[in-house]
Amino acid sequence: MPEDEVSAQILAMERAALDRWGRGDPDGFLEISALDIVYFDPFLPQRIDGLDALRQYYAELRGKIHIDSYEIIAPEVHAQGDVALLTFRLVSRGGGDEMRWNATEVYRRGDDGWRIVHSHWSFTQPELVNMQA
Repeated sequence: MPEDEVSAQILAMERAALDRWGRGDPDGFLEISALDIVYFDPFLPQRIDGLDALRQYYAELRGKIHIDSYEIIAPEVHAQGDVALLTFRLVSRGGGDEMRWNATEVYRRGDDGWRIVHSHWSFTQPELVNMQA
């Protein structure tokens, strides 16, 4: 599959999962995650290993997240063989709040299609002002 087709497919999967996430439904991400997923979340002190553990964590969040709109900024997909790396920044808005994120998702293609094997979310750092000027 050409890299541009892989990019389009992975971005479509990510957007569909984000759409569901914004409605309080984490199953969009669970459905595209591999059994051996590794997940980093800035709200947790350690990583989550495996789909069952991620499912348990997301159960606590089900119905509690509401995003009115989001913007994916500068998405890039780099694919090689059966592995694809997606990186992007995300701005999400909901309930009057705005959150800014950095995201890295590693997808692996198997018999069941593309699945996330590594997910890493962090907060985007604010611009630092040079105080020496």
